[in-house]
Amino acid sequence: MRGNGKIIQRLEASFRGAGWNVVKVVWGREWDPLLAADRDGALVHLMNATPDGDYQTYRANDGAYIREHFFGRDPRTRRMVENLSDDDIWKAQAGRARLPEDVRRVPGGHAAHRAADGGARADHQGLRPRPALRRPQRHPPDEEGDARRPEACCATACASRSATSRLEADPYLPPYYHPGEQDETIQYLRERRTKLGGSLPARRTTGHQVPLPADSTYDVVKRGSGKQQVATTMAFVRLLKDLMRDKELGPRVVPIIPDEARTFGMDSFFSTAKIYNPHGQNYVSVDADLMLSYKEAVDGQILHVGINEAGSVAAFTAAGTSYATHGQPMLPVYVFYSMFGFQRTADSLWAAADQMTRGFLVGATAGRTTLTGEGLQHADGHSPLLASTNPAVVSYDPAYGYEIGHIVKDGIRRMLGEQPEDVFYYLTVYNEPIVQPVEPEGLDVASLLRGMYLLAPAETTEGRPRVRLLASGVAVPWALEAQRLLAQDFGVAADVWSVTSWNEPAPRRAGCRRAGVPRARRGATVPFVTQQPAGPSGSGGRGVRLHACGAGPDPPVGAGRLRDAGRRRLRSVRHPARRPPALPHRRVPSARCSRLAARGEVDASVPRDAATKYRLLDVTAGTSGNAGGDA
Repeated sequence: MRGNGKIIQRLEASFRGAGWNVVKVVWGREWDPLLAADRDGALVHLMNATPDGDYQTYRANDGAYIREHFFGRDPRTRRMVENLSDDDIWKAQAGRARLPEDVRRVPGGHAAHRAADGGARADHQGLRPRPALRRPQRHPPDEEGDARRPEACCATACASRSATSRLEADPYLPPYYHPGEQDETIQYLRERRTKLGGSLPARRTTGHQVPLPADSTYDVVKRGSGKQQVATTMAFVRLLKDLMRDKELGPRVVPIIPDEARTFGMDSFFSTAKIYNPHGQNYVSVDADLMLSYKEAVDGQILHVGINEAGSVAAFTAAGTSYATHGQPMLPVYVFYSMFGFQRTADSLWAAADQMTRGFLVGATAGRTTLTGEGLQHADGHSPLLASTNPAVVSYDPAYGYEIGHIVKDGIRRMLGEQPEDVFYYLTVYNEPIVQPVEPEGLDVASLLRGMYLLAPAETTEGRPRVRLLASGVAVPWALEAQRLLAQDFGVAADVWSVTSWNEPAPRRAGCRRAGVPRARRGATVPFVTQQPAGPSGSGGRGVRLHACGAGPDPPVGAGRLRDAGRRRLRSVRHPARRPPALPHRRVPSARCSRLAARGEVDASVPRDAATKYRLLDVTAGTSGNAGGDA
């Protein structure tokens, strides 16, 4: 409340703006004769023009003061009270306004107050919630004439002073009105509060247990794509569609899309899951002629909050914490251009972590050169690095669809299983089409989930120098091609490791280092990364150098860093943009031979010969990866 304002007008605007009907209870019945005599509206104008600060002052003074400073401001209103004594003026001013009878007798005041609205307006609006607003007033002067102390202000009592049932309160506190525990209003309030979860906020983590999807749900990504080239973004969307078909989990999946649903291949969701809108769809969409046109519905499942990443994270947080706020676990899946995630909303995602949100963040069409035609706004190679700063985030950078299947399956188990964890997942998925392989037999799923697994061991190792190549995401096919070139052109045996997460091994390494300090005499614990077969190593992906350093700072002896991480650069077409200083399959053999030469395992001229052979300094030589994509 402000002295220069009128709080009752502000509240009326707020409630009416929210669709409520409003009954303003301002003046008591003692004013009826004066208002009836106000034929030219002078008194009503005076009432409307008087700010709340003046009303508080009148309340603290006597009738003579009100005659002079209120009615005396207009000759017409001064004449209206000429025949009234100061006591009569005071009594009129001190009279309490009463709620209309049909508002008072209904719990909560939610009555069809037709007398106030009248006619057709009441028929249309009578069932809306109805607040009763009363102008705040101070107590009248007490025996010592003190009505100016702040604690005497009573802005909430809306009952007559003559009410007999009143709380016994401290004399310095306002005498709030209480109709008694058996009053229907009190009973209504207590019933509603109980249904809303009680009087005090509380986290409820023992809600409904959701049966997890069957293993067959993930077959769509395990069986590969045959001869068809499919980006990992599309592979994830195919899996998401099958998860939404699951009888138990499906209705609890909440897809959140701020933009570019068609780019992600999610337009097929429109006709089935539909976009949630509490008012349905009252317009004809511009793509109505398409089979996969926009469809909004009251029972829609997709949240499309517009191009609004902050609002999307808010929706993600609300759905991801519903297990505690409503006792109903949900699975939000927020899909966005990877550059528009942690870079724009990292602070909100920290807040989501503080609220113990659970769900999936999916940075789609990722990569530093995926959408070069649109400039640097899509040159994302650092989202996983930003994700690593949030302790609640479990971050993965999968290369193939079957890897995504195991990661999502384990994520659902960890977040919705019998012992749910307060984490949320970040998945990097790409826009570069590749042939998705069938899941290998005997796949080491445990190592995949821990961050890296042996994807393709060298075919022949006897009598050959040996290296290992670590790659993630779209760099894995390049590493496989580099493996072939090393064996074919230089007789070097290379093992290719798919690094599904550069971040996941880091906490375990840090724990091993801390554990090694007090146990130095007994021997330090060996981190998971360094437990793998030794040899000169190279790590590669589509991120920044520091991201690959997630495989350190305890790398095997002879490990090197190969990153697509140079200075920012723009090219007119995608191939040259990915060439220098990227990680194509022809650059890897030269770098690995340099390591072997440093160890004395190959001649020092071999790296130079490789650079010449593969034209590494020629930006127009060769290709790197697939130039295709949906955007």
